[in-house]
Amino acid sequence: MSKLIMVVNDTQEILEMFELILTEEGYRVSLHSYEVRNLDSVKQVKPDLLIVDQMIGNENPGWQLIQKMKMDRYTADIPILVCTAAVTVVHELQGRLKEKNIGIVLKPFDINELINAVKLALKERVATDQPVKK
Repeated sequence: MSKLIMVVNDTQEILEMFELILTEEGYRVSLHSYEVRNLDSVKQVKPDLLIVDQMIGNENPGWQLIQKMKMDRYTADIPILVCTAAVTVVHELQGRLKEKNIGIVLKPFDINELINAVKLALKERVATDQPVKK
């Protein structure tokens, strides 16, 4: 079965763009507005990857969702891709984001860049699910 990607954004056109790109690559896509502020939706969808298109900042609902996900044992291991134009903030937080399994796609991005980031994030997830050989 193909991987399920949950996309959270506040603009319908952006959601539709992500859906088109990702379904063409063979992924299943679950679209959600920024009304997703608690983890219930994430837990119900059980995505293999979450993509949040946002500006990074303390009051941003997407950033709050990421923080909640990383603090919950049922969602902490779900890989996350953040799409943002906040280049300076990303460079400042790059090490911490990487350690938390949060990928970054800087805007504006081309389709291949997004697809490569998705594949990388999903590959990391698959690798962590492999049994440990003794």
